[in-house]
Amino acid sequence: MQQSVESLVRLLESYRGRDKVIRTVCYGSQLVGGFLSRKAEADVSSHRLGRSLLLFSAQLSQCRTVLRLFDDLSMLSYSHSYGFGAEEEDAGVRWISVLTNVADQLYYPCEHIAWAADAELIKVKSDKWWLFSTVLWGVSLLLGIFRSFRILLLKKKQLRRCTGEGAGNRCCFCCLLQIQMRGEVLSVLSSMADLSNAIHWMPPGFLWAGQFPNWLVGLMGSISSVIGLIQMDTGSMDHDVQYI
Repeated sequence: MQQSVESLVRLLESYRGRDKVIRTVCYGSQLVGGFLSRKAEADVSSHRLGRSLLLFSAQLSQCRTVLRLFDDLSMLSYSHSYGFGAEEEDAGVRWISVLTNVADQLYYPCEHIAWAADAELIKVKSDKWWLFSTVLWGVSLLLGIFRSFRILLLKKKQLRRCTGEGAGNRCCFCCLLQIQMRGEVLSVLSSMADLSNAIHWMPPGFLWAGQFPNWLVGLMGSISSVIGLIQMDTGSMDHDVQYI
């Protein structure tokens, strides 16, 4: 028990860890709150609890938006260190990653402007800026899915070559490849869950935009958030794109 508490404390002491915990609680509250608020009006207590959880989820989401005001420099540092991906062996992975970094970098100022407009700090309409940020987030997620599929294809080829070699190589390198492939599969699942929410927040008429009930948005976000926590624990994440 004490070890679990200490692990949670260490997680909360880091910025990325705290953000992931807040995100998980945020979407978890929306999942439970959305489910409870759908109950019959006769069950007043459950309905009231559901509405409270939805309000709590909204406040946590606002908290994360404010905290992201300070993420631009860290994203810029990451993009600068990656550059044009000279260390990547595969050209496809390299250019997908570069485009992803561009989308990620542009995401932050768009969201900042939208937030400032809602807070009445600047006199512009926030709708189009929220749309820009959502589109950039969706593009980043889609590129991330393509990147993971490309890496999975490359790892699968390496695994086939590995299994055809001696037992000594199979014992260590093949196991490492399998672990890396599982990490990419988790990344695909996480990005697909987030992408479904990104489409939901697009303008009405685009695919299933606006069609998700609160509990389904919470479920998709919770799936992505839990996967993010698992990946952080195993150290298998390259860069965090779990914005909203």
